[in-house]
Amino acid sequence: MRWNLVRHKQINHLRSACDPRHTRGMTTNAELAERIQGQNIPQRFLANLAERPETSVLKWKTSDGSWDGKTLAELADDTARLTTALKGLGVKRGDRVVLMLTNRQEFHALDLAVLFCGATAVSIYNSSAPNQIEYLVNNCGASVAILEGPDFLERFLKVKAQIPTIEHIAVIDADDSVGDDVLRYADLLAHEPADLAVEAQTAQPEDLATIIYTSGTTGDPKGVMLSHRNIAWTLESVGESMRTQTDIDDFAGKRHISYLPMAHIMERLLGHYYLVDFATEVTCCPNTAEVAAYAAEVHPHVFIGVPRVWEKIYAGVNAVLSADPEKAGPFNEAVEAALPIMEKMTRGTATEEEIETWKFLDAVAFSQVRPLVGLDEAQICISGAAPIPAEILAWFRAIGVPLSEGYGMSETTAVLSWSNAAKPGTVGQAASGVEMKLAEDGEVLARGGNMFEGYLGLPDKTAETIDEEGWVHTGDIGEIDEDGYLKIVDRKKELIITAGGKNISPANLEAALKMIPLVGQACAIGEKRPFVSALVVLDPDAGAAWAASKGLSGEDATLPALATNPEVVAEIEGALVEAMSGFNGAESVKKVKILGDEWMPDSELLTPTAKLKRRGINSVFESEIEELYTR
Repeated sequence: MRWNLVRHKQINHLRSACDPRHTRGMTTNAELAERIQGQNIPQRFLANLAERPETSVLKWKTSDGSWDGKTLAELADDTARLTTALKGLGVKRGDRVVLMLTNRQEFHALDLAVLFCGATAVSIYNSSAPNQIEYLVNNCGASVAILEGPDFLERFLKVKAQIPTIEHIAVIDADDSVGDDVLRYADLLAHEPADLAVEAQTAQPEDLATIIYTSGTTGDPKGVMLSHRNIAWTLESVGESMRTQTDIDDFAGKRHISYLPMAHIMERLLGHYYLVDFATEVTCCPNTAEVAAYAAEVHPHVFIGVPRVWEKIYAGVNAVLSADPEKAGPFNEAVEAALPIMEKMTRGTATEEEIETWKFLDAVAFSQVRPLVGLDEAQICISGAAPIPAEILAWFRAIGVPLSEGYGMSETTAVLSWSNAAKPGTVGQAASGVEMKLAEDGEVLARGGNMFEGYLGLPDKTAETIDEEGWVHTGDIGEIDEDGYLKIVDRKKELIITAGGKNISPANLEAALKMIPLVGQACAIGEKRPFVSALVVLDPDAGAAWAASKGLSGEDATLPALATNPEVVAEIEGALVEAMSGFNGAESVKKVKILGDEWMPDSELLTPTAKLKRRGINSVFESEIEELYTR
């Protein structure tokens, strides 16, 4: 990393993010509904196509590591051919088609073709076991399944007899192991193209565009029904919010890396429907573990991530810096100086002298870090799906990465609140057209055209979530400040109730624990216990840097070994006191158990978007937890 003293031009996103006028849009729900009256997603896609057919909208790496891509017109041609193929298989309005594939370019044409048939595209998580596949397919009644390759096919075939609604299965990467009774994607793509202008009239606004299944951590997954109207309204809302709060007037060609599961509503919205409606350029990253490398190569304009992604970038930068104290010291001093200035700049209260100071710090320090992590051209960066520590969000903003935190759920088509002018610790203001309020117990309630149609086949559950006045009960406890910024306190169902009857927010404790430099992941424990404890997992980057600083190598430098290293234990236990300083005695974590194996997404410990599966964690680490209360 070079340190130079050149002047640096203020980046555009900083100016827009710091303009105090950029607050929540005042467009109403009714006004947004009027804009989308009578529209479906295929019609909006064709309007996009007519305006910019030659815009590049898809990029992916080929088997030899080179890049390939498609324009909007080429995507439309694939969609037209697949529409003919699906109709030939009997897919019609109201049917369901299951998609099970990683983030790859074929997904986009397949999803669109299903919609042009008037059917519903149901993406399911790639980790789904045969019994989960059986449940999901039977729940939605899908007639066609389109799978990535033989591995996914094998899981489907294990329960083929138990999913009688499936009439056809197609595979994209078919090898010799795939039987003749399974269709090949290449053959589907060889059909004559349908007239998309004609087929676009099939789906009605109230028809289901997709069914998003909840993670099922507290029971069987529920199918969240989202209509064409829900998605069109949301696109109008978020498009307006983002255009009015940033320098982006047109999203066409803006680069986005698609790496989260398409079965998750946040990726489906920003990584697919944005392309369909705005012609963003989506770079397909099939392996989530490679997203950092993709970012460094792609330099996205819009980058979304769950907190763990941002935490790993943060830990990685600091691990590199810690290896060179001569650079780490000045950089950290620059961050400390920039934090209060950036807060003032965001609120529009910074003086010219303070702005010039930040620009100087950017020139000599921050501007050299952003390209290394691929965020030097980022105009919108969002953390979502789970809480991110406020300190980490503030750190990114201090170094010139316009990170903000958004809030939503499948039941709200991913969107409830977001503000580019972020307040660390909050999830922004209500999105354009969204009404938001708190119930008497603090639960966040919301209303707008993005609220789901209900849970598939579960009218009682639907009635529990959507009340008679149309308010969706989110299940989250929140606070709203004088500027309309929402702070999520915790999930109602996840509050820890200790043996002494104290209600405690585990998310707040976990966010504080993850600010201990060596800690990458954390789970607070305390339900019906005499005090609160926690499981903490060593961060791989921070752990490696610590081991190198101590001259450790080989087995001694592995994370499992470090987890029992007396110096590591002492360092974390010592840092625990400061981490808990903001909590009272009954709330604070008293003991921790240090673990050396990182918890991976899409496992019995974490959901595909890296949310904690508390039930699974309590089960897997039962003995470690008991040890915390007996030693």
